[in-house]
Amino acid sequence: MKKIGFVIPWYADGIPGGAEMELREVAGHLHSAGVRLEILTTCVREFASDWSRNYYKEGLDKTVNGITVRRFKVRKRDQEAFDAVNAKLISGNTITPEEEDVFLREMVNSPGLYEYISEHNDEYSLFVFIPYMFGTTYNGAKICPYKSALIPCFHDESYAYMSRFKEIFPQMAGMVFNARPEAELAEKLYGFSKSGTKTVVMGIGMDTDIVPDPGAFREKYGIKERFILYAGRKDEGKNVHTLIKYFDEYIKRHETDLKLVLIGGGEIDLPAGLVLDKRIIDLGFVDRQDKYNAQGAAEFLCQPSKNESFSLVIMESWLCGRPVLVHEDCAVTRNFVSEANGGLYFSDYFEFEGCTDYITGNSDAAWLMGSSGKDYVKRNFDWDIIVDKYKTFFREITGEKD
Repeated sequence: MKKIGFVIPWYADGIPGGAEMELREVAGHLHSAGVRLEILTTCVREFASDWSRNYYKEGLDKTVNGITVRRFKVRKRDQEAFDAVNAKLISGNTITPEEEDVFLREMVNSPGLYEYISEHNDEYSLFVFIPYMFGTTYNGAKICPYKSALIPCFHDESYAYMSRFKEIFPQMAGMVFNARPEAELAEKLYGFSKSGTKTVVMGIGMDTDIVPDPGAFREKYGIKERFILYAGRKDEGKNVHTLIKYFDEYIKRHETDLKLVLIGGGEIDLPAGLVLDKRIIDLGFVDRQDKYNAQGAAEFLCQPSKNESFSLVIMESWLCGRPVLVHEDCAVTRNFVSEANGGLYFSDYFEFEGCTDYITGNSDAAWLMGSSGKDYVKRNFDWDIIVDKYKTFFREITGEKD
C-alpha cells in the first residue's frame, strides 16, 4: 500500500480539540504499527487562533513524534462574511446554497494544500480527512473523492444539514464513525448505503492498562467523603451547569455528605455556599494519573453533555472500574451505556436523583456496572483492536494489501 495522507486544518503535539487529539493518537499508533502515512495540514496554529495567520513555516516538518507533516499556507479570509453566515447556522436558521458557499470559502482554506493533493494524489493510496465541517475537508475531498475517506465527528447540528456536504460526502470512498448513533445520523442525512460509500463504526482507541489509585487521590487532595466526579471542560456547551444545578438541589433534599468534584479547564459559575462548604470542589487541571485516581475514587462519573461523538472520560471511568451517569438526550453516550451495561442515564432532576440514590446506595450494582464497562472498553477500543480495524478498512477501500 502506498502512503495514507491524513488531512486536518491544524496539527501539532498538545493542541486542544477532540478531533485533533483523535488524529494524533490514530496517526501515532498506525505509524508505530508500520503504516506509511503523512499529515497534510495548514500553517495555522490551532482552532482558537486567526485562520488567516500562518504561524508555522511552510514545508516539511518531521518533528511531530517522528511523523512527516506537510504544512501549507492559508489564504486571507473574509471573517466578517463568514461570521454572518456562521451566526445563522449557530442559531439553527436555514441558509441558502450561496451562503453555504460563503461559509466554505471564507473559513480556513489553503490553495497550496489543494494543489498538492491534485498534483501528488498518485503517490497516496488514500486521503483521510478529519473533521467534516472545515474548508480543508470539503475542498480537499472534492479533488479526488474516489480515494478519500472521512472521520467526520458528526453531531446532529445545523452544519451537518448543509446541501454542499450532501453533494460531496456520498461520493467519497469511506466513512469512519466514532459511535453507532453517529453512523445512523449520517445514513439518514447522506444515504451512504445507497451511494456505495463504505462505512465502519470504529470508535477511538484507548490505552486500556490504566491502574487507578483512589487512596492516593484522597490523600493528595484531602477528600475523604464520597463524591460524584465531572471530568472535562467547564462550560455550558458541555451541560455542566445542569449537573451543578441538580447537585445543588440534591444536597438540599438529602442528609448526605456527598460532594461534587470538578476537574478540567474552563470557568463556570458555582453556588457560593456549596463552594464555601466544600460540597463542590473545583480542582482545575490535574495530571493524567491524578485524573485516573479521581475516576477510581468516585462513586460515579457524570457526563451530562448532550452533544458528543465519543467520550474518552466515560471509557476511562470504566477502565477505572466505576459506573457512569449520562444525559438521555445524548444518543452517543446513552448508546454506550446501554451497550456496555455500564451505568444509567437521566433526563430531569428526579431521574438524576433516583440514579444517584441507586448507585450510591448499591455498591455491588455499581461495581458490576463498572466491571461491565471495563470489559466493554477492552473488547472494543484497545489500540491493538483499533489499529487492526483501520488497516482492514483501508485495504477494503483501496483494494490494496499492506
